[in-house]
Amino acid sequence: MIVTGLGGNLKLPLPLPCNHHQPPQKLTSKLLSPKCALTKQAHRFLSTFSTTTRDPSASSSATHKLIQKFVANSPKSVSLNTLSHLLSPHTSHPHLSALVLPFYTRITEATWFDWNPKLVADVVALLDKQGRYEESEKLISEAVSKIELRERELVLFYCNLVESHSKQGSKRGFDVSFTRLNRVVDDSSSAYVKQRGFEAMVSGLCEMGQVCEAEKVFDEMRVRGVKVSRFEFRCVLYGYGRLGLFEDMERVVNQMESEGFFADTICCNMILSAYGCHCELARMVLWLRKMRASQISFSIRTYNSVLNSCPTIMSMMAQEMETGVDTLPLSIGELSDILSGDEALVVNELVESNSVLEEVMTWYSLEGKLDLHGMHLGSCYLMMLKWMEELRNGFKDGKYVIPREITLVCGLGKHSNVRGESPVKSLVRKMLVRLKSPMRNDRKNAGCFVAKGKVVRDWLC
Repeated sequence: MIVTGLGGNLKLPLPLPCNHHQPPQKLTSKLLSPKCALTKQAHRFLSTFSTTTRDPSASSSATHKLIQKFVANSPKSVSLNTLSHLLSPHTSHPHLSALVLPFYTRITEATWFDWNPKLVADVVALLDKQGRYEESEKLISEAVSKIELRERELVLFYCNLVESHSKQGSKRGFDVSFTRLNRVVDDSSSAYVKQRGFEAMVSGLCEMGQVCEAEKVFDEMRVRGVKVSRFEFRCVLYGYGRLGLFEDMERVVNQMESEGFFADTICCNMILSAYGCHCELARMVLWLRKMRASQISFSIRTYNSVLNSCPTIMSMMAQEMETGVDTLPLSIGELSDILSGDEALVVNELVESNSVLEEVMTWYSLEGKLDLHGMHLGSCYLMMLKWMEELRNGFKDGKYVIPREITLVCGLGKHSNVRGESPVKSLVRKMLVRLKSPMRNDRKNAGCFVAKGKVVRDWLC
């Protein structure tokens, strides 16, 4: 759980599948780990580097030549993307972490480079985690000198440091940055500085697993005249939930609502994600029903959080994608026959609600479209089943006119671990082939499947 831009947004890790019937690790990490997607150009570079200089620190000359050539011949976006990948705690190239500082230094010399305090903070956090304290402190000093006395920029830099250290799980670096941030907040009379500072403190403590300490910050905020916002409440309730302390999580939810911040879709998704981390499907069922009773809309993240926690679906998904064995049921009815217990109840709650389908589906006389962007494999699978059933019923009862063309949007894999390799597209293709669908890859857009509306109607009906 991290602050993104310190504007009140959260980026939350979605739950991995439950241990029982858990899919192979290869598929799990490929689909769910929050890695920075690499371009194919970057993949080639890192692969070449790995084979030519396995120990970057032992061959500085070769290291610098390779980096210099790559940065000189790559667009800005590719260079920054590659650095971000190496900085990520979830990088698939941890053995190349020694590249980060020379890579960053070379990028700062590029004509297109704009100084970025968030990037500096990420580099500092990784250096600190590696025990390279002198180099990390030098970067911090340079950044503070660059910012000078601009108070808002200074607090945001220290907020970035707290966030970056918490992502890396670096206790020493986190504690030092937390103390410095607290000092800036103490010395400031600016409401903006105090609010941003406390946001980062609460979020960082929760990310480090120090949720009780994060909740104690609430008292400090009130003493200093800073109102606890929905953001801080969300951080703490999710922090407790991630640790499996559900009574504390529910207590914070009640406290949040007593202060006028009622649960919304984002808050509910965080609670569902927390339950999913501990395979608490029965609690998920109750919360999904509470959402529907309170008319709180489901979202794509709701689907992702819930379905990533469904052991049977994830196990079948793994077999389907890894082994090529046709294990996935191809209708809602067939799926319901296979599922049992709380997993069946959880999936039924999603099936009974059409709010997400209505969000991702558009229908006009010229084109009908289903957009699967943002969905993990389990969500994509269930949405495909719901969509086909909805169209079949809609065509039969006249709810839907037959459009000229029907489009399935899967994407090109820009946000996959390897850009251009889309697991969602692969799943959709397999399902369409098994169903003998007339939909084919769009020659104009490789991320879509298309067919004439009448042909799809005839196929479904």
